[in-house]
Amino acid sequence: MAWFKRKNFGLIPQKKKDLPGGLWLKCEKCGEIIYKKELDRNLYVCWKCGYHFRLVAKMYLQVLLDEGSFEEFNAHITSKDPLKFKAAKKYSDQLKNSMKKAGSKEAIITGFGKIDSIPVVMCVMNFSFIGGSMGSVVGEKIARATREAINHRLPLIIVSASGGARMMEGALSLMQMAKTSAYLAKLSDEKLPYISIVTNPTTGGVSASYAMLGDVIIAEPGALIGFAGPRVIKQTIGQDLPEGFQTAEFLLQHGFVDAIYKRTELKEKLSLLLKFFTGNKRNENQIEEKSQNITHE
Repeated sequence: MAWFKRKNFGLIPQKKKDLPGGLWLKCEKCGEIIYKKELDRNLYVCWKCGYHFRLVAKMYLQVLLDEGSFEEFNAHITSKDPLKFKAAKKYSDQLKNSMKKAGSKEAIITGFGKIDSIPVVMCVMNFSFIGGSMGSVVGEKIARATREAINHRLPLIIVSASGGARMMEGALSLMQMAKTSAYLAKLSDEKLPYISIVTNPTTGGVSASYAMLGDVIIAEPGALIGFAGPRVIKQTIGQDLPEGFQTAEFLLQHGFVDAIYKRTELKEKLSLLLKFFTGNKRNENQIEEKSQNITHE
């Protein structure tokens, strides 16, 4: 019998150990394998390359707001199916599935909160709810949140993550662009600050309306921000496009974004901006020094 046909050489065979599922994640940018608990402690930012994993809305509320300060309003509002839309699935069925998946009744959560004890009105979009698309309820909740900011004389903060207007609601979703823009104009007339935070991705009708109307527009590193996709734009203008032209870094260089902040420093920067806008006198010297450096580090 040939030696290479022998099944073992007296060694005790060991069973292959499988890694428990859900304990490790692979970075989508650099491919690094990251322990999930370490990733959670770093606010889902890759320690090696700085890639920002997408967060659900409730995680942003935990990251940005003081613990226990969030009070949701208008949580009961849900979308209907006025057009009886049906493609691969019925829109009504998509809504039910998305509510279970996202853990909320719509693609945005709104409410009162505090950042370093400064009261704000907070709106956070949830990409896991039909791609964070803007339907009639999203527009209505933003309008109502803006009204609350005006009534209570509070700053407004919106965290955007969206694929754009919700096609299943047709023109009703497109009307939300004008509606939200009109309410934000009222907020501006009242001399109240609006801070827009754009995350990956922020595109379509959302980027063409309230996401890019902030008094200060902050982006997360590497966020995709734009209206139409690169292929559509290239076909329309018939020209090659600059590499990375829809990234947060490109938009910062060309003046469409005011600052890029890492998620780990975002709350600190928001606190600084809010103190500046609201005339908070605490740490006045520190505020004056730091307010001159609202740039990408």
